[in-house]
Amino acid sequence: MRYTDIAIIGGGLSGSTAAAMLGRAGISAVLVDPHESYPADFRVEKLSGHAQVERFLRTGIGESVLRRATFAGENWIARFGRLLDKAPSRQFNILYDSFVNAVREEIPATVERICAKAIAIETSAERQRITLSNDETISARLIVLANGLNVGLRHQLGIVRKVVSACHSISIGFDIAPAGRSTFDFPALTYFSERPSDRIPYITMFPIGTRMRANLFVYRGFDDPWLRKLRRAPAETLDAALPRLKRITGAFDIQGELKIRPVDLYVNDASGQPGLVLVGDAFSTSCPVAGTGCDKVFTDIERLCNVYIPHWLASDGMDADKIAAFYADPVKRDRDDWAVAKAFDFRSVSIGTSPYWTAQRWARFIAWSVQGLVRPLGGAFHLEPNVLGHSSSSSSSSSSSRSSSSSSVSSSA
Repeated sequence: MRYTDIAIIGGGLSGSTAAAMLGRAGISAVLVDPHESYPADFRVEKLSGHAQVERFLRTGIGESVLRRATFAGENWIARFGRLLDKAPSRQFNILYDSFVNAVREEIPATVERICAKAIAIETSAERQRITLSNDETISARLIVLANGLNVGLRHQLGIVRKVVSACHSISIGFDIAPAGRSTFDFPALTYFSERPSDRIPYITMFPIGTRMRANLFVYRGFDDPWLRKLRRAPAETLDAALPRLKRITGAFDIQGELKIRPVDLYVNDASGQPGLVLVGDAFSTSCPVAGTGCDKVFTDIERLCNVYIPHWLASDGMDADKIAAFYADPVKRDRDDWAVAKAFDFRSVSIGTSPYWTAQRWARFIAWSVQGLVRPLGGAFHLEPNVLGHSSSSSSSSSSSRSSSSSSVSSSA
């Protein structure tokens, strides 16, 4: 039997970040994950926007981790084969497994890492018991369940999952290379769909090291014949859906295997569980199209590790009322509600055919066009469109109060 204050189950982005933060705070913790090194996985491939990056930096490990990423300081925005804006960008590009492994390197040696799978959990208002696949057991005051989409332990505990939107979106990742030349003209690019009938919100292209990565997002069912077409003939299918894209990119080749990931939006109700707290995707999912996933993860972990765990450990017990305070945290709830609203808003503005959503798409197109025209004037006038196509003007002196909503239009899975 191993004894610890905090047992973290799952060593993805949520669990590894929590382990690093708790270890640096001197809190007794154990990280349980079956992978010594996190394997390749198509998920987050970049951090984008001032607010998202700042949220990661508040974890205390962001600066070191982001040195491993490829920085893009400018993002081109285009639609209808027309370049709308060359927008300044605070964009850090890194494959998810590289991201997680970089975070893991920030975990202090004081945090014990166990390469095994948690196969059973028993919770109580005092101590929790975890049975591992290697026949070891752990006794902890608190379990942080950060095992992402793995449902086995949640089912065992009777935690109910509510599906908010099945197959809400699909993310598709692949590498591209310029045809007949050595580099692309753009440092990074977000190209918006030309027709709502194609059910594509946008494609984003960004460098990771020496390669150019593309993330294409679609609103389709996972059994849609269009996806089979895309697998068989990716270049031709993409050309048909975005016929004017190559006016911006020039000719390019699609390289390697396409990674396709459907996303259900759901939330798990663990409010009655003592001694157990769910974070990241283990609690609720977000839509990659809206680019809110990292915001939710870093908010969850920052609030849990900086605010709640130190407070909980300062008194006896770990009953359900203690845990409920985390789920009711106003900062966390604000991020969760914002992520859900943004997921549905982005879907509507991308594929909605009513006069309202058609007007919103054109408003966004016009707003970015105007911003692209006035940007060379030196920032004396700022027009910032959000994902719904609304815009607001402000002087350069108030630019520090910009909303984070617009920065995530170039965020990836």
